[in-house]
Amino acid sequence: MSQGSVPLFWRLKKSKYNLIGTKCVTCNSIFFPPKTLCPECRSKGKLEEFQFSGRGEVISYTVITAAPEGFEAYTPYAVGLIKLDEGATISGQIVGDASKLDIGKRVKSVFRKMYEDGSGGVIHYGIKFEVDGE
Repeated sequence: MSQGSVPLFWRLKKSKYNLIGTKCVTCNSIFFPPKTLCPECRSKGKLEEFQFSGRGEVISYTVITAAPEGFEAYTPYAVGLIKLDEGATISGQIVGDASKLDIGKRVKSVFRKMYEDGSGGVIHYGIKFEVDGE
């Protein structure tokens, strides 16, 4: 299973592994993934890198029991919308015991295996979330 192009992988590498987004210096809005144009004030070229803390709270989630091809071995697993402490909302897999999840639960980012590219292929890593305090 191929999950994307090599050029796209290298463009997103920094944000994929470090939760780095952008901050508009004009209106102070923050975004993840990084943007080249501020969608709030339309300011172009006035964006700077912004490092997120990786901590936030679950605002919505679901538990996947019928996974897409290539992810069957990982079921059941939770995917959620996380409102980061800095204000941006991102989606991500939430690892650990899904029975401990609830709306409003505090989570933190962790570096984990995302998927394997084919049988015996390259292992891809990235950011997932886990319940804070575990």
